[in-house]
Amino acid sequence: MSTFPRAGFARRVASLIYDALVVIAFAMLTTIVFLGIVQGMLSLGWYSIDGYEDISALIQSTPTLYYGRSVLLMIVSILFFAYFWTKSGQTIGMRAWRLKVQNTDGTLLSWPQAIVRSLAALLGAGNLLVLLDIKHKRALQDLICQTEVLVLSKEENKKVYDSLD
Repeated sequence: MSTFPRAGFARRVASLIYDALVVIAFAMLTTIVFLGIVQGMLSLGWYSIDGYEDISALIQSTPTLYYGRSVLLMIVSILFFAYFWTKSGQTIGMRAWRLKVQNTDGTLLSWPQAIVRSLAALLGAGNLLVLLDIKHKRALQDLICQTEVLVLSKEENKKVYDSLD
C-alpha cells in the first residue's frame, strides 16, 4: 500500500484536459500523414477523386477510408496513454498534476494492462465512478485493471521525472 493518497475526481479530470490537448496534437499529425497516404493511393489509381468535391469528401464517403481513419486515431490515442503509463506511470498531464498510475503493489503497468486500462477509461467517463467510490477513489479503469492513481508529493514527482533521464 502506498503512502500517497489516491487522486480524486477533479485532479484526474484536470490531468485529462492537459492530456487531451496533447492527444489532439497527435491526432492532427496523424491526420496529415493519413491524408498523404490517401493522396498516394489516389496517385496509384487505387481510388478516384471523380465525383467528389475533395479528398475529405472521398474519405467521408468511402467506408474503408472513413473507418480506417477512425481506427488509426483511436490506436494513436491508446498508444499515447499506454506508452507513458508503462514507462513512468505518468502522462504529460499527470506529471503536471503530480499524479501517477501504478498497480496496487506499486509496480508499473504492463503494455496489455495499459491498453485495457485505456479502453476501460471510456474517454474519461470511467472517472465518474470516483465520485461514487469516495472511500477508495477508484475509477472504472482502476477496478478493471487493479490499478490506483496517486497524488505524489513535489519531491516524489521530481524523482519520477528525473528517473527518466
